[in-house]
Amino acid sequence: MIIVDSALARREAEGRPIRVGMIGAGFQASGIALQILTATRGMRLCAVANRNLGGAVGVYDQAGIEALRCDSQDALERAIADGRPAVTEDAMALARAAGLDAIIEVTGSIEFAANAVLAALESGKHVIQMNAELDGTIGPILKARADRAGVIYTFSDGDQPGVQMNLYRFVAGLGVKPVLCGNIKGLHDPYRNPTTQQEFARRWGQKPAMVASFADGTKISFEQAIVANATGMRVARRGMLGPDFSGGNPGAPLVPIEDTVAAFAEHLDASRPGLVDYVVGARPGPGVFVLGTLENPRQRHYLELYKLGKGPYYCFYTPYHLCHFEVPNSVARAVLFGDPVLTPQGGPSVGVIAMAKKALNAGDSIDDFGGYEAYGVAENMAVIRQENLLPIGLALGCTLKRPVARDTPLTFDDVQLPSGRTVDRLYAEQECLFAPEAAGTQRFRDFLRPLNSQEPS
Repeated sequence: MIIVDSALARREAEGRPIRVGMIGAGFQASGIALQILTATRGMRLCAVANRNLGGAVGVYDQAGIEALRCDSQDALERAIADGRPAVTEDAMALARAAGLDAIIEVTGSIEFAANAVLAALESGKHVIQMNAELDGTIGPILKARADRAGVIYTFSDGDQPGVQMNLYRFVAGLGVKPVLCGNIKGLHDPYRNPTTQQEFARRWGQKPAMVASFADGTKISFEQAIVANATGMRVARRGMLGPDFSGGNPGAPLVPIEDTVAAFAEHLDASRPGLVDYVVGARPGPGVFVLGTLENPRQRHYLELYKLGKGPYYCFYTPYHLCHFEVPNSVARAVLFGDPVLTPQGGPSVGVIAMAKKALNAGDSIDDFGGYEAYGVAENMAVIRQENLLPIGLALGCTLKRPVARDTPLTFDDVQLPSGRTVDRLYAEQECLFAPEAAGTQRFRDFLRPLNSQEPS
């Protein structure tokens, strides 16, 4: 977004920087903070909230800035008004604090993040987040809440879903119809877990379970689900097609992304909403791609001249995604232009369901994305509703009521949900808003009724 740099430069020159608060202080959050603090004109990182205060302090320490520790919303608001960088353990206080234009949510959590995002939206702040897990579970209802509050709710530039959406908009703007949005992976093994990924995580300073969620397919399932929900696309089958050109060997030579188009061709249909998917063992990784088609023969002649081939499907790609480097652009797009990078267009078209990573027994609990118990796969919402399948975003913290075999999808009937969670209430509200007549909706409402103090509306 080239226009963003000029707009931010004007805000800097006018002494009216965008005022940002951030919730989370982990690996990606630290990178986002460093980018705003050292490289982004016209924007100020006013405050950071983290459950471990030392992490929030460290976000400012890396830029040589001493932050004021605040233990209340009033103290935060005074610090923001005075231009003092602030840190707090109270995410809700930061989400509600006056004086901020936007909140960046980058916790990777579900229940904690749901409450913080709701508080920020209700207090009139734009929300920019890198939490595909949250967005892929209850993003549509959060978008509806944002619309009600007159603010923007959006995923960010830089991470692969945002890069795909930018490319999708570019391709559509050329008059080419996108028929597939794709992600490029180097490895896919649904049985990876925190133990198998421990060394890689240690090398890069990340959490083993988070790294495992990349390897076992949970993360890419969420990423492609939120692209589907932003475009109206679907998956070709449960888990997506995911052609693997590595032969199961991560060290195998990579094939050019253009050479993978044939693996998707029989599933493409320009008269339908289009597909989200991924490929393993292609280059340029870890980039993204969009396949599009064009009817006009004269325009197809030009695309061939410009080395995109003869069609009927043309491959556009971005060879990288720069994660935290681009997040400030997302903030500026929301605050200055009312332009979300990626946001649900309505009700969900694709969700991410929980699959047993091993044989599960009654009494087992599901602890984390990328954990030992379950992995996530993308599925069309019509199937999820028809088969009463359990979204993995709701599965965390659940206890198994009966045995489930490995590689079997979990259903709501298989588990006991924790009581009183915001995420369950919001998911029920989302289903009742967007699919009131769908099979399973009333059953889901009945299932949730004893868990909540009031009926979802």
